[in-house]
Amino acid sequence: MPIRARRTRLIRRSLVTAALAALLSTLMSPGAAQGTPAPRESKPVYSYESAIRESVWVDTKIDGDDDGKTDRVAVDIVRPREPARQGRKIPVIMDASPYYSCCGRGNESQKKTYDANGDPVGFPLYYDNYFVPRGYGFVAVDLAGTNRSDGCVDVGGRSDVQSAKAVVDWLNGRARGYTTRTGGKDAKASWTTGATGMIGKSYDGTIANGVAATGVRGLKTIVPIGAISSWYDYYFAQGAPLYDSGPEWLSDYVESPEARARCAAVQKRLVDEAPRTGDWTRLWSERDHTPDADKVRASVFAVHGMQDLNVRMKHFGQWWDALAKEGVDRKVWLSQTGHVDPFDFRRGDWVRTLHRWFDHELLGYDNGIDREPMADIERAPGQWTTDRVWPPRGTDTVKLRPGKGTSPGVGTLTTRPGKGSETFTDDPKLSETDWAAQIDTPTPSKAGFISRPLGRDLRLSGSSRVTVTATPTTRTAHLSAVLVDLGPATIRDYASSGEGITTLLERTCWGASTAGDSSCFKETAPKTADVDHTVFSRGWADLGNWADPHKGRPLTPGKAHTITLDLAASDHVVPKGHRLALIVAGTDKDLIDPPADTPTLTVDLARTSATLPLVGGADAFRTSAATGPPRASRLDGVAPPRPIRPVPGGSTS
Repeated sequence: MPIRARRTRLIRRSLVTAALAALLSTLMSPGAAQGTPAPRESKPVYSYESAIRESVWVDTKIDGDDDGKTDRVAVDIVRPREPARQGRKIPVIMDASPYYSCCGRGNESQKKTYDANGDPVGFPLYYDNYFVPRGYGFVAVDLAGTNRSDGCVDVGGRSDVQSAKAVVDWLNGRARGYTTRTGGKDAKASWTTGATGMIGKSYDGTIANGVAATGVRGLKTIVPIGAISSWYDYYFAQGAPLYDSGPEWLSDYVESPEARARCAAVQKRLVDEAPRTGDWTRLWSERDHTPDADKVRASVFAVHGMQDLNVRMKHFGQWWDALAKEGVDRKVWLSQTGHVDPFDFRRGDWVRTLHRWFDHELLGYDNGIDREPMADIERAPGQWTTDRVWPPRGTDTVKLRPGKGTSPGVGTLTTRPGKGSETFTDDPKLSETDWAAQIDTPTPSKAGFISRPLGRDLRLSGSSRVTVTATPTTRTAHLSAVLVDLGPATIRDYASSGEGITTLLERTCWGASTAGDSSCFKETAPKTADVDHTVFSRGWADLGNWADPHKGRPLTPGKAHTITLDLAASDHVVPKGHRLALIVAGTDKDLIDPPADTPTLTVDLARTSATLPLVGGADAFRTSAATGPPRASRLDGVAPPRPIRPVPGGSTS
């Protein structure tokens, strides 16, 4: 988009936001019309006990199961009773999910519950308990093929996205809803302003990304938490397969039993059109939201764990960069956890911030959150810093180069071009933590390149790339590249079962409760580990994709091939005195699948480099004059990565 067009779009958005704020301030605060100050915070003035709880089935206009009828998705709603009596309309917070019946939501795997008549009683998570008394409606959508909805699960495809988009359209009077799944009695959303904010972790947040990328009117903001931006990048890393499975496994896992029986054709397409070769197909184009960032009208408040090995940080990085290019209003929290909701790693601050965000974006309250720092970054367990913009101003890409050292496979990392080569043999039994633990030792499975101790703190902020020129001995080969902070630290133990948190027995309450829906949830505490090295960014690829990122081909043994690996976005400070390391190796155990062969690869150091986003640019990379052997290591890193079932955000992730 041209700069002038982008500026015009931002000006229009500001004018619309200002007009909406003025209108909603008048509607939501009768005193405002009489000259009293406009409200800055919604208050819990409405009864949650007597709130209206109802179900509506919205027509998606898609016949995903080919039964000759368009599919209807179930929409469970809870909203305060009083505003409708007063002739006032309210905004909506929506979580569209495939997990409401099969797997549950949140740290306690909560599911929807219903009474004997099928009316909703219990809504997972705290959004209903906290926000309904403050004048919001909460809408929980069963994606097509799940729980009480028609259709089939297509794992991020048109049916998934349309399941939620149709509900936004219904809330804005553009789609039809019905009081029953099969009946003909209309249900109108006359109680809402149509202003909608979508929120959700992982699969749910991915749906929010997808709906925003349609440009649907009425969707004012999305809050994607650990969300996917391209489903290809969930199952593959530049041609290298992950998880030893494809989207058909996930579809079968979340579908209702009746959908599973009628959706064999969709299941077959998910197999046939997503080959395990890692080649790009039309199926993946339909499930890649980044090219449609120019359609996004909603603001975006993204949250991601920088050590998320389920939905990796690449998803956040490429989505954020695409949104930034289009001038989309953005905010971000980046934690040191794995695949964890902010409600479970920074609860009080999170609920307060989310409250202010929705008040601003959906009610139009001028509470100043739009003028506060864009980014919150966790530096150590429970310790946070902020940045006015992210990545920070003054961040620039700097090329670092590997060089030969005094021992095989233990090289240098400087700004000077390297010479010679290093050789390693793929060992699928080893992971990035094994490589990092032996960084100063010659081992046959990796090539490590290490800076001297840093003369000052070095901050990397954004996405890195590593270009590797390697000569294989076989026709197939996979590559890994990881960045490591070599030095002692206390970090969140992201490789533990809680991925950086420990769930406690104590509960705290966030909003009102009823007999069938408690607002009280188990508290958590940081789960930490004392380490001597921290892997903080990683990327993988099939070397067979060297010529075409969308299609692999057999390698020519003995011939050099050059490929650039995209490393996950991160924001990490390597402290003064620590060393920065780049490791190039083969299969990263439990993070990518091994190739068909067992290759030995020779890396041409003169044609290999790492391009890193350094705050302060080239001047920031300074090493001290200290030399000599590294100190003896007292600690290990975290445990090796655990095998992950391909369930983004389900109870087993």
